[in-house]
Amino acid sequence: MNNFSQIDFIRSNTVVTRTPLLPEIALHLATEITPLWEATEDSLKESNVPPPYWAFAWPGGQAVARLVLDRPELVAGKSVLDFAAGTGLVGIAAMMAGAARVQSCDIDRFALSAIALNAESNGVDVKAVSADLVDRPLPGIDVVLAGDVCYEKPMADRVTAWLRGIAATGTLVLLGDPGRAYVPLNGIERVAQYSVPTSLELEDREMRETVIWRLLPEA
Repeated sequence: MNNFSQIDFIRSNTVVTRTPLLPEIALHLATEITPLWEATEDSLKESNVPPPYWAFAWPGGQAVARLVLDRPELVAGKSVLDFAAGTGLVGIAAMMAGAARVQSCDIDRFALSAIALNAESNGVDVKAVSADLVDRPLPGIDVVLAGDVCYEKPMADRVTAWLRGIAATGTLVLLGDPGRAYVPLNGIERVAQYSVPTSLELEDREMRETVIWRLLPEA
């Protein structure tokens, strides 16, 4: 499936939605995960396709996006990396808050098309990047924003170790976490907290108290 047909697929299988926490931002979102997942496998003629994380506004990302819209000085005029971007929500918010440039990074091929489509829908220019950046340096990046990356231990350990190294270079690193099991317990500083309405399709409750943490260089 080429990029054009991926965008066509996203348009056909999602609905343009604004979440209660972020009425400023329109996103192409799914209403149910299983039908979309099955449709993705059918379209690719593949099995074992990753879940369509790109089609949902996860609470960690929503909280980070709300923070940068509420406090634009965090990103204004700066070069921003939206890590594990999914919908591209966080990167879009950063551009709306005045970031000089934003790269939204994800390894899911559909996410890259979703990022481009969502950025266009909101009239901002976000560069979608397909790469596994973990363990790589990030020269020229002033701020790293990440939502909901601590839900699996191997990923959480790898990502937080890498981001601590990035923070040690002077880069601001912010993590949005709705109480996942593997968020680090030390070497973090609370920046803000939001109550994020959630779907029972994704979560075990209809509201998630979500904290944005600043990741410090040392635990």
